[in-house]
Amino acid sequence: GLTRVRQFAQDDAHCFVTQEQIGAEVVRLLGLIQKVYGDLGLSYEVKLSTRPDEYLGSRETWDHAEAQLVTALENAGQAYTINEGDGAFYGPKIDVDITDAIGRKWQCATVQLDYQMPERFDLTYVGADNAEHRPVVIHRAIFGSFERFLALLIEHFAGAFPLWLAPLQVMVLPIADRHLDFAAGVRAQLVAAGLRATVDERQEKIGYKIREAQLQKVPYMLVVGDKEAADGTVSVRSRQGGDLGSRSVRAFLEDAQAEIVSKGVVASPVGV
Repeated sequence: GLTRVRQFAQDDAHCFVTQEQIGAEVVRLLGLIQKVYGDLGLSYEVKLSTRPDEYLGSRETWDHAEAQLVTALENAGQAYTINEGDGAFYGPKIDVDITDAIGRKWQCATVQLDYQMPERFDLTYVGADNAEHRPVVIHRAIFGSFERFLALLIEHFAGAFPLWLAPLQVMVLPIADRHLDFAAGVRAQLVAAGLRATVDERQEKIGYKIREAQLQKVPYMLVVGDKEAADGTVSVRSRQGGDLGSRSVRAFLEDAQAEIVSKGVVASPVGV
């Protein structure tokens, strides 16, 4: 599937920095990796890949570049192992391996120093001393291949994405056709608040609709019937917690938005 595609897109970026900026920039990039993978609940390992047998540039340049990455890793408080001789031909790199749901490791994020491209393209900048200097390029990717990263996420969560990440966050389930207008109004409030929501308008029994939503792994289901329409409330069901009782739409929205902001790190499900 997504792990073996005919073509792929990568979040590759190139940061042009001075020699003095390398350490601080790499520390910032390591912080970005920690933030992204932490929010997704992904465990990962970091490797420092050093000079290969065949390389461009001088040994002194490579030694200096590797020392810069070591210092950045230590300043970021990032544990790492040495992957001897696995650097790119143009410079050393920091590679990040993600462990998926069945224990396989996938190399995703990377931070690479490149002293060669500025040389090849004769790139210069004018420094504070009014003299020309050669910049250094940092290649960085956080996700790596988007397609492969999506495959990892799907397997990691077994399709049951947390509320903030779920493609469909809330499904409104009217019990009968006479509740469709009220259900549409509830959905409009959810969408206006920024949630991804839809209404199951099919003429099916409510138990069937609930089972279908569960199979689709929708985080929250809001059941609406005569009582809810009369009281202006919704009956909340969680994918994990089951029936959470009746709530006002506003109360549900407040708790759902808090769960989204916390990236799903909450003490208890919405409504409990």
